[in-house]
Amino acid sequence: KPVKQVGIVGWRGMVGSVLLQRMVEENDFNDIAASFFSTSSVGAPGPVINSVRSVLTDAYSLDALAEMDIIITCQGGEYTKSMYQSLIDHGWEGYWIDAASALRMDERACIILDPVNRENIDDSIKKGGKLFVGGNCSITLSLMGLAGLIKADLIEWMSVMTYQSASGAGAKHVRELIAQSAFVTRNLTPDELENAGSVLPLVNKVSELINSSDLPVENFGAPLMGSIIPWIDSDLGDGNSREEWKGEAETNKILGLKKGTIPVNGLCIRVGVIRCHSAAITMKLKREVDEADFAKMVSDAHPWVKYVPNNKEASVSQLTPAHISGTLKVGVGRYKKMALNNEPVYSVLTVGDQLLWGAAEPLRRMLNILLNRI
Repeated sequence: KPVKQVGIVGWRGMVGSVLLQRMVEENDFNDIAASFFSTSSVGAPGPVINSVRSVLTDAYSLDALAEMDIIITCQGGEYTKSMYQSLIDHGWEGYWIDAASALRMDERACIILDPVNRENIDDSIKKGGKLFVGGNCSITLSLMGLAGLIKADLIEWMSVMTYQSASGAGAKHVRELIAQSAFVTRNLTPDELENAGSVLPLVNKVSELINSSDLPVENFGAPLMGSIIPWIDSDLGDGNSREEWKGEAETNKILGLKKGTIPVNGLCIRVGVIRCHSAAITMKLKREVDEADFAKMVSDAHPWVKYVPNNKEASVSQLTPAHISGTLKVGVGRYKKMALNNEPVYSVLTVGDQLLWGAAEPLRRMLNILLNRI
């Protein structure tokens, strides 16, 4: 079997860096001939892989891209919009694996989350599909957590309230959140922090600093340190943000269901967390499911889910971004029945690293699925 030529674009950004790290950890480069593309540093040295340093190729060269059997891009939606169709028109017949949302809802695209929808992925390859796109990070993490219930066809509807981290917005946003925190700290004296008297003067001063015109907000457009931002992505004009709209549209597409089969809505909130998205989900099930059955169903679905029993000690120590960040485990907990006319309506909290299962991991797994199938 000839070694596949795999082009990687956008490998320097946050998602691309995590993708590269994971590919190295899993020895993915051993079975491919990798070429690294750049939109800004053509000819410069690329990353060192298996002791060999590559030279960066022009990411806008259709001829160079057309030599690839598979292209993985984390370069963003604008790059996808400018290059994908041009490459197809150029005669390229390879496979495109994309982290960006630009082509997610394209009828040619299969949204990839193989622990949840492997059958759909296999079916797409079988039917000649060539376009594979990672899903929205908060939706993919919730579906990873609830995969067992999905496989059992138990979910009637979901209200998903997300708590999304700064790194979900990009590297500049992570730096800005940390800079906001540093700005507040810099403007406080040790006496103000340690004073045993009333805490009110300290609270008032911090509130003033958070609302100061000197606080860096050019990326978020608002303070996030000590606050939340109750809107993510563009305004659709009907009360929904684009991020909230993705919930229902992508859930049903990932699961291969007709539009609106599982109604999904909620609010998407940016919180002052560095890494990991959490989601508080209210869901109506098609029958009663007690905690023991739920735990078994969730845990048996795939190896990357971790059920956390619904008690204070376990929840506080294990069901947090601080605990889960940097791991491939998606935490699922706080499962309880809600007092709503005795209907089977439950609450649950999912927590997962959106740079891993929410972004990079489905891409590298899709690459390996293709390598085994084509």
